[in-house]
Amino acid sequence: MCGTCGCASEIEHGHGHGRTVPLEVDVLAKNDGLAAANRAEFARRGIVVLNLMSSPGSGKTTLLERTVRSLGAELPVCVLEGDQETVLDADRIGAAGARVVQINTGAGCHLDAGMVARALPVLAPADGSVVFVENVGNLVCPALFDLGERARVVIMSVTEGADKPLKYPHMFRTADLVLLNKIDLLPYVDFDVAAFVDAARRARPGVAVLQVSATRGDGLDTWYAWVRVARREIVASVAPRS
Repeated sequence: MCGTCGCASEIEHGHGHGRTVPLEVDVLAKNDGLAAANRAEFARRGIVVLNLMSSPGSGKTTLLERTVRSLGAELPVCVLEGDQETVLDADRIGAAGARVVQINTGAGCHLDAGMVARALPVLAPADGSVVFVENVGNLVCPALFDLGERARVVIMSVTEGADKPLKYPHMFRTADLVLLNKIDLLPYVDFDVAAFVDAARRARPGVAVLQVSATRGDGLDTWYAWVRVARREIVASVAPRS
């Protein structure tokens, strides 16, 4: 059982983590230590890890498919897929052209730093890679767990309520970027974009909010540019090897 949210977590091939920690602070402290080790290793190798978080149905996988197809020929891109069950999304990402490893959490509602550390040798990203982590669809638990990522990207869709940042403030409080997806549906839904942007910035003052459509392509060039800058910054920070 997970000590923070009560979920039962099974990692990768259905093997349970086998340890219950009674205090939330102990779980998070252990995770933070593993995340720090992950982050140091990523920085040493010039790997930029982007943690994509959202509720189910926001369009994360469609966004990733399009991102992989658009950036894959230009940048070394690979993906860690987090879901409770199945390899459906991993199959989609693989078909789009990226190396991918599926992490199945069973009844668990989030990825953690240990899961990422165990999956990375299987994924085997090259130095200088962009590693996208598609976290389990959930606006609560994933926000608690540092994976060692370079940045957190929260994805919302216009088919959800514009008040979500007010209802789930911790998720948006930790965001480095917010993508508002499915804007092609705005003529058909009751969604107040200005209210959403205001709510997101009440949770995280100054956070960038990009309006995109993963199906139609609106705004994706700006998203790709953001990814390129994130990679350029971390690659530039790596000291030349002798």
